[in-house]
Amino acid sequence: MLDKARYIVVEGPIGAGKSSLARRLAERLPAETLFERPEANPFLGRFYQAMDRWALATQLSFLFQRIDRLSEYMAGDPARRVVSDFILEKDPLFAALNLPADELAIYQRIFDAMMPPTPPRPDLVIYLQARPDTLMERIRRRGLDAERRIGEAYVQRVAERFTQFFYQYDASPLFIVDAEVLNPVDHDDDFELLLERLRTMRSYREFFAYAG
Repeated sequence: MLDKARYIVVEGPIGAGKSSLARRLAERLPAETLFERPEANPFLGRFYQAMDRWALATQLSFLFQRIDRLSEYMAGDPARRVVSDFILEKDPLFAALNLPADELAIYQRIFDAMMPPTPPRPDLVIYLQARPDTLMERIRRRGLDAERRIGEAYVQRVAERFTQFFYQYDASPLFIVDAEVLNPVDHDDDFELLLERLRTMRSYREFFAYAG
């Protein structure tokens, strides 16, 4: 699966290590990267301090950014190899989690209007799973200023929404990684195991939890 895939996405909740794994994977293949830029969202730090006040602005800023990044991909050579750390279809996941009904309705109209008629479908999606306490530990360890006020209750809700989203996801081949027992970002052996399993992937959906 991995050797044939041209458009690869690594996804997962905050703290799962999706961007770090996507970067390491892109370096190995090699491939271009297509990443979110949370540091470019001017509302993110304020959102974590006052979620009710800043949720809509934060969500729309991410939506515009993701649309712009996806447009860059669609305008390029379709034969090139790209590794991304987001899929656009997960954007409404956060909107539904953070917005009240009236603001969610506004967001949904904007999302529907901006959604490409035929969005590119990843050839492979790698989904990193981890428990909320593990995610919180990793968030605290990386020590980003914008994330200092993130609470475990919020991280738990995000993790649950991701679980629900990918339980139903069938748009692309899905490789689910148990990031509790595997750390392909920091451990070379785990990374090599991951590559091996991705190359031999035959099913449309597989789960990987063996750490060796």
